[in-house]
Amino acid sequence: MTSTGTRPAATSPDGRGPRSARLSSVYRLVASVALGSLLLAVVGAVTGPHWDPGPLEEGIEVATADTSIGGAPELGSHEVRTVDVSVRLDGASVGARLSLPVGVTEPGPAVLFVHGAGTGRSVQAFKRQAHALAEAGVVAMVPDKRLDTYTTRHRDYVAMAGDYHRSLDLLRDRPEVDPDRVVVYAESEGGWIAPVMAAEDPRIAGVVLVSSPVVPPRQQAAFAVDAYLRNTDVPHAVFRAIPRAVGMSMPGGGFEYADFDVSPWQRRMTQPLLVVYGTADASMPIVQGALQVRSDAARAGNTAVTVRYYEGADHGIRVGGSPTPEFLRDLSGWVLGLPATGDAAPRVAGAEPSQAYLAGPVPQPRWLRDGTALLVLVLGVPILMVLCGLAVGATRVVQRTPWGRARRDPAQPPRRFAPGVAWRLAALGGATVATVACLVVYLVAVARLAVDYQRDAWVVQGGWLGVRVLGIVAVLAAVLLARRAHDARLDGVALAPGGVRRVAAVGVLGGSAVLLAVLAYWGVFQLNI
Repeated sequence: MTSTGTRPAATSPDGRGPRSARLSSVYRLVASVALGSLLLAVVGAVTGPHWDPGPLEEGIEVATADTSIGGAPELGSHEVRTVDVSVRLDGASVGARLSLPVGVTEPGPAVLFVHGAGTGRSVQAFKRQAHALAEAGVVAMVPDKRLDTYTTRHRDYVAMAGDYHRSLDLLRDRPEVDPDRVVVYAESEGGWIAPVMAAEDPRIAGVVLVSSPVVPPRQQAAFAVDAYLRNTDVPHAVFRAIPRAVGMSMPGGGFEYADFDVSPWQRRMTQPLLVVYGTADASMPIVQGALQVRSDAARAGNTAVTVRYYEGADHGIRVGGSPTPEFLRDLSGWVLGLPATGDAAPRVAGAEPSQAYLAGPVPQPRWLRDGTALLVLVLGVPILMVLCGLAVGATRVVQRTPWGRARRDPAQPPRRFAPGVAWRLAALGGATVATVACLVVYLVAVARLAVDYQRDAWVVQGGWLGVRVLGIVAVLAAVLLARRAHDARLDGVALAPGGVRRVAAVGVLGGSAVLLAVLAYWGVFQLNI
């Protein structure tokens, strides 16, 4: 007869029972870990959208590699002087810098610059463009960007268009400027602002859209992330994060502008348009954008759309850190020659652009769409698990004091976790928290590589392998804990005696389950299903 709490070892007739039992145990362990990982992979697959952007099937025909503007006049070579002025806005004022051609006696054309994202300063932004225009005989005005109404969370492109229009009014009132020959130049994010200005003010003589996103910000962000990650050569599983990150609401709210659609304003633009992209700009849909501008303008009966692609130029139409001379020449010639240059051939010229995938609507997450809730889970659950561990440690200290021992019945054993449960529980909690932390570090590291357009296989491939291995370790810890709990029940041993240990065990188990589900959601257990 065996004593209570013991079970006979497994045996077999050939005398190899213990070894066979060990092999069977290992097999069951491996199978359990594989099954647990598979279940988490299924959870990750069904709780959020996949990412599968469609190919861009429509192309744009480039007539010639020469970007020269047809019908552009001979460019002047004026000296340039600068004048700083102040622009009064509604409730604020901003500075602005005028670049004026010296020696021009008659009012002439002018260009107002509209900033892209960031904190544009008149003394720093568009210096080369403004100087080239003024040297050619065009007045250029760069206002400071208004920042008191511009934050990462809140942006109103229609209101921003109204602010820039105050600068436009001031520019038109300058004696050096012909008020009917003022062109608006918009770069990047400014491409969501300038069409609003042009639609509301047909008197604007022309619009230059440089590296314009055209599609809504959320779509452009997903497109850019996709392009950067492809260049960085990340594992396929990481792409799942694109719709789940870009499609969710940000913690703390805001970002309503992410779905701003500029097309209704572009369809009201009747001015000549110059659309400019660099072929090395991976963040913008450089083919789709030009096609969309042409299509939208056609809705207004406007066919005066000139498109230029500059070989090897980046988002700012720069090569080697400076705007390409051809771009500065073409910009000046197009502005000086309006309205004739607005409708001149060739309509599309420059380097052959390449865009493999469509910038389209971003699938919306079904679960964990609320960024605030996700942040609470990722930060709050580990804190809860640490508090559970501290509570058990504090209880242990109390039990070891003389006062605590005096109150306890000597006939009763001290309250402890069942043998082997405590360290397995700690391993489960530690492994899940460590995997979440490593996933965050990995994504940040990949983001830095992607933004810098760099590759590092040790970080990208090796880091992802490390995160997935840690995830498997967490599943292994869960399986080992489940097996030990099963054995303890068979032996009639309490898993977590006492209220504190019971609550702590439930807290660690529940927290680990939540974190494993979050890890599955972000693709750590993905099996391409």
